[in-house]
Amino acid sequence: MRECALNNTNQNELVKRFCSVRGESLAIIEPLTVEDCQLQAMADASPSKWHLAHTTWFFETFLLSVYCKQYTVFNSHYRMLFNSYYNGIGEQFKRAHRGSLSRPSLDEVLAYREHVDSCVVELLKTEVSPQIKDIIELGLHHEQQHQELMLMDIKYNFSVNPLFPQYKTSFLNSQNKSTDIKPLNFINFEQGIINIGTNADDEFAYDNERPKHQVLIHPFSFANRLVTNGEYLEFINAGAYSNPQYWLSDGWANIQNNDLTQPLYWHCIDNEWFEFTHYGLEPLNLNAPICHVSYFEASAYANFVKARLPTEFEWEYAAKNTPSTEINNHYLTPQQAKSDTEINQLTDSCWQWTNSAYLPYPGFKPIEGIAGEYNGKFMNNQMVLRGGCVFTPQNHLRQTYRNFYYPHQAWMCSGIRLAKDIV
Repeated sequence: MRECALNNTNQNELVKRFCSVRGESLAIIEPLTVEDCQLQAMADASPSKWHLAHTTWFFETFLLSVYCKQYTVFNSHYRMLFNSYYNGIGEQFKRAHRGSLSRPSLDEVLAYREHVDSCVVELLKTEVSPQIKDIIELGLHHEQQHQELMLMDIKYNFSVNPLFPQYKTSFLNSQNKSTDIKPLNFINFEQGIINIGTNADDEFAYDNERPKHQVLIHPFSFANRLVTNGEYLEFINAGAYSNPQYWLSDGWANIQNNDLTQPLYWHCIDNEWFEFTHYGLEPLNLNAPICHVSYFEASAYANFVKARLPTEFEWEYAAKNTPSTEINNHYLTPQQAKSDTEINQLTDSCWQWTNSAYLPYPGFKPIEGIAGEYNGKFMNNQMVLRGGCVFTPQNHLRQTYRNFYYPHQAWMCSGIRLAKDIV
């Protein structure tokens, strides 16, 4: 937490950042119809309308209702309707039923956003405390997380429609004619005791990235790029989805119980492979990274090629020792690796599963207050993903970022980075 009051220049920049981030959420729904914004095709996904309301609820609940004495709540029913999982706030509307909330309408939700936004901007015209600045910063990164979730959920919600609707028109036709890709190149890293996480107060980080602590890293090698669709197709063609030897016990049970024979969004039509994307159904780009695979699938593939997934500490160590030149070019599908030799695709393609369980760092302390429910209470039964993906806002990324999902989930943009022991 910062200890000094913000000057006018910093507050003006904060207003610009607040309006910019909030505007990005509205830009995401521009291609959508009102009906599109209501879709919820599975319990894990949420309607775009709900995301727009919940991120607004965050600022109303944790900022305006606490720090602005004159603030009038927009609608008292929203306290429950758009509370995601904060037990300290009170009751929540069930996640699996969010798609049934036809009311409030999209127009009412947009009016809610305008109301809260104007009040936040008005608040920032006064001298604000470091605590207010920290809540706004947390709320903006929370919104950026939901912008990624919106794109994830839109893709899944559209994918169940047999018309394979487009979210946007593709401008990547030339990408499907990509050049041949070379085999994986593994980069060696020596043993060492390294710093993991952050204690920095001059840049944002979630509580689960703190505190900085030391970890012993044994010698390992780290793949220069992500596993491609073509490489994963070899795994499928080898009959791996019907061979239990590659799978963890829970993974094997998962694919058997759900009749899984291929990654989410893949379709074999007349013996040709296609992938559903935000641009509709497209021929499978064999040289692009495999994405939307579960931890179970990533682990099984690693076993198939006699490798393993990196730990989250190995991933951070490798990332910190790799010059960052990656830029997200606003594609919504991962693209072919830019280098055949150097480490790339760390943050601009797919989140990468690690072999690390999502657990607290030594000395972990949640954010004070009700907002402390943000990360800590989810530290069980989930696995860590590192990096970033094509859905992630560029200024939301950092090398210490810890994403986390259950091992069976695949609707996020999750890929495979391989590692090996050096013996």
